[in-house]
Amino acid sequence: MTPAIGPLLANIDSPDDLKKLSVEELPKLCDEIRSLIIDVISVNQGHLGASLGTVDLAVALHYVFDTPKDKVIWDVGHQAYAHKILTGRKGMFHTIRMYKGISGFPKMSESEYDAFGVGHSSTSISAALGMGVAARLSGNGNHHQVAVIGDGAMTGGMAMEALNNAGVSNANLLVILNDNQIAIDKNVGAIKDYLADIVTSRTYNKIRDKIWFLMGGGTKYGKNSRAVVKQLGNAVKSSILTRSNLFEAFNFRYFGPVDGNDVIRLVKLLSDLKVIHGPKLLHLSTVKGKGFEKAEKDQTSYHAPGVFDRTTGVIKEDKCHGLAPKYQTVFGRTIIELAEKNPKIVGVTPAMASGCSLNIMMNKMPDRAFDVGIAEQHAVTFSAGLATEGYIPFCNIYSTFMQRAYDQVIHDVALQKLHVVFCLDRGGLVGEDGPTHHGAFDLAYLRCIPNLIVASPLNEEELRNLMYTAQHDGMGPFAIRYPRGRGVMPQWKTDFRLLKPGVGRMIREGKEIAILSIGHVGNEVVKACETLEKEGVSIAHGDMRFLKPLDEELLHAILKSYKTIITVEDGTIIGGLGSAVIEFISEHNYAAKVKRLGIPDRFVGQGSPEDLYRECGFDAHGIEEAVKSIKL
Repeated sequence: MTPAIGPLLANIDSPDDLKKLSVEELPKLCDEIRSLIIDVISVNQGHLGASLGTVDLAVALHYVFDTPKDKVIWDVGHQAYAHKILTGRKGMFHTIRMYKGISGFPKMSESEYDAFGVGHSSTSISAALGMGVAARLSGNGNHHQVAVIGDGAMTGGMAMEALNNAGVSNANLLVILNDNQIAIDKNVGAIKDYLADIVTSRTYNKIRDKIWFLMGGGTKYGKNSRAVVKQLGNAVKSSILTRSNLFEAFNFRYFGPVDGNDVIRLVKLLSDLKVIHGPKLLHLSTVKGKGFEKAEKDQTSYHAPGVFDRTTGVIKEDKCHGLAPKYQTVFGRTIIELAEKNPKIVGVTPAMASGCSLNIMMNKMPDRAFDVGIAEQHAVTFSAGLATEGYIPFCNIYSTFMQRAYDQVIHDVALQKLHVVFCLDRGGLVGEDGPTHHGAFDLAYLRCIPNLIVASPLNEEELRNLMYTAQHDGMGPFAIRYPRGRGVMPQWKTDFRLLKPGVGRMIREGKEIAILSIGHVGNEVVKACETLEKEGVSIAHGDMRFLKPLDEELLHAILKSYKTIITVEDGTIIGGLGSAVIEFISEHNYAAKVKRLGIPDRFVGQGSPEDLYRECGFDAHGIEEAVKSIKL
């Protein structure tokens, strides 16, 4: 695909080219950038809504600031597509998120304009502050650091920690709050209500801005006048607003809210803010999906809509009739079934309700399902608190984001043996979102935690049964990890069956080599064994199902019968199933040889799961080749 590029955009390969345009030409440029983003993302799935909403901001930032000397850090990075287009990647934009293409997130190794690699939320202010302090120490204090953070990411505790530190740093830091009232789903919590209060308090903000820019905003009147301005502002604020300004309490100079989709006004405002030293926060109101009607009206669906019709905006549905469901759907439907029978079951998620399908429970049982915002640490300890009172929280967190709550899993749940069920969505190689979102490490980092049961289902039926098992009395901390996307069982809704922790199963008996797998990737083993059988190679296949506790009886039986073992897992090869089997062999003095297949000791890039399975050598073909290499 070669997308059409507008006449203004055609001549822009860097911010230096951008600066050759007049301010009056910038709205037209924004239209051309939006058109390119829509053209590409309509056929190549990506994050549409957030990036459409920040086109004007990206243009204004690169027009006003001297990037890459001035640093712009895009929190999370969903909103950085226009930034990529303006910084030399226009010609490669059609490859975004594709195998061997450009990343869907800012990535330092990809461009000098990507000041910081991102993908997880709430990190931008901390990184920008570190860069600001480093600039001062290096004698480059005149350089600017800009952190662009969404209102959803601002709910993350790390953002608050950074504001607290930055407020006393005197760093030349500008935080831009991109407030569109939505992350993936609608934002929740007190900060959301607080920002809405500011946005609706137009009288205060108009007066505050006029006073500041008239008397102290970087003009000749200087510090004394700015002190007067602050006193006047506080007086106006106390008479109009019902509460104090949170950001000024952190010692940030606050400006806004301002229309973040007015590029001409943004250029003027950012030019003024450049001359004001110290920590500042600019509050912008933007429209997620700006410029594409369907995306503006249905912001959750068009956050990352998949393939859609460029003209009508209609999302092209998967032709899923007769196909297996997504694991996420199985989770969402199963937790309803279980909760209807067990009144102690509740659901918890940190701002991933629609992604993990907990929204099904939130719609049907709103009093028993909780979206706690982008706050994984809080989600875990909140769940622990529920568990102390006899409730059984199913805490659903994407595997990659569970890394942010590791201390809480250990200290607040496992140490206290609390009955929290962790459902780790997106386990393994997730695909086009790449290394920031792969759930590569969960099997390894959970296996070493005492008191924690760790399981991974081969298919949808096993996911249902593991969820059913996990909610039984006496189970304690229980983690179930499963992948993104479809399973393998169109007829998945079977009667519940209790699965004893630490008990796997033999899927296939064989004569020559035994393969042990855990999780959905075992279906690749099934396919490989079927192919090898046709070629006269007899392979045994065991589905371990539980990484902790291991099925020792099954392992003893396998190791007494086979001298060569292959382990297969969609997780890091260090510390996971393969490591556990090698430890078992050593402890029990077996002499078997072990070949491990899994995610290698490096960060794997982006691409379809099929591409990445093949690259890592544990798709069906890779497993077949591993078997043949051993036989040779």
